[in-house]
Amino acid sequence: MKKANLTASALLTAVATSSFAAGPLDGSVYGKVNISVAKSDSGSDQYEVQSNASRFGLKGKTEIADGLYAIYKAEFEMCVDDGDCKGQTISQRNIIGGIQGRYGTLWAGKHDTPTKLALGKVDLFNDLAGDIKNTFEGENRQSNVVAYVTPDMKGLVATVAIVPGEGKDLDGDGRNDDGIADGVSASLTYQRDDLYLAAAMDNDIDRQDLVRLVAKYKVSNLTLGAMYQQNEDSLDSDLKDESGYLISAAYKVDNITLKAQYGEIEDDADGDEEDTLSLGADYKLSGNTKLFAFYTKDTDTDGDTGQEEDAKSIGVGLEHKF
Repeated sequence: MKKANLTASALLTAVATSSFAAGPLDGSVYGKVNISVAKSDSGSDQYEVQSNASRFGLKGKTEIADGLYAIYKAEFEMCVDDGDCKGQTISQRNIIGGIQGRYGTLWAGKHDTPTKLALGKVDLFNDLAGDIKNTFEGENRQSNVVAYVTPDMKGLVATVAIVPGEGKDLDGDGRNDDGIADGVSASLTYQRDDLYLAAAMDNDIDRQDLVRLVAKYKVSNLTLGAMYQQNEDSLDSDLKDESGYLISAAYKVDNITLKAQYGEIEDDADGDEEDTLSLGADYKLSGNTKLFAFYTKDTDTDGDTGQEEDAKSIGVGLEHKF
């Protein structure tokens, strides 16, 4: 038994350290562990160990003809705090397969929408309590996606993703959708030196029609980000009709990065408002490892009564990428 265990250990070590330069595993292993200890005054009001979208994955490409590649990515979330990812030990994140060549990339699978990806790194508190998904629509990972990404044209890239209904009611109109593009998400991004710009839209994605504009610019040690968004219920804007913005700033001093972020959104349908404020700091221990601390305050305001409800969270944590 001991010899068998040593053999298994050796095989696992060989796989983990392989460069995957050729053969069936023509790719790489990647991931991160992000874990924090935080206290929130919403709900239980107790200290909790949290696994913040810790993940691992395989990705790569294999040349199948001159300049033409088969590509793949298989990414999973692992809950390193208590092993419970909504009832599962491991849950699916982004998993795709496709073809890449000189004319762009065509892929299919389950993946973050172009609108979500267009946000880039403007959200400085992604996966933490201050993640904009807790305030704004549009942060969707969709199943059954078919997408096309153009080649990089001097910094300009366009992405279009369609979602077949497969007999489901995607827009909530009471009828099952069976078309090829019952949901659509698209983006146009531009990256040149320290400037990043993006425009994105959703149509019948998570029952929302949405437009999002994004900008990020780095000046010396200061990075500024902004997002403006409008979204409404895809069938009835009297149910939801929101507009809002997010601004963020990060300032780097040696190994420390100070961060601040504020966003607000108002629903014209019922007058409700949501505000989110986050402050934090990162301390880089190495190229792949950092310590971090954060404070987040979210405020919901009832449009009818004006009553405010606050939710605060404070915590410290560690992130290691591999």
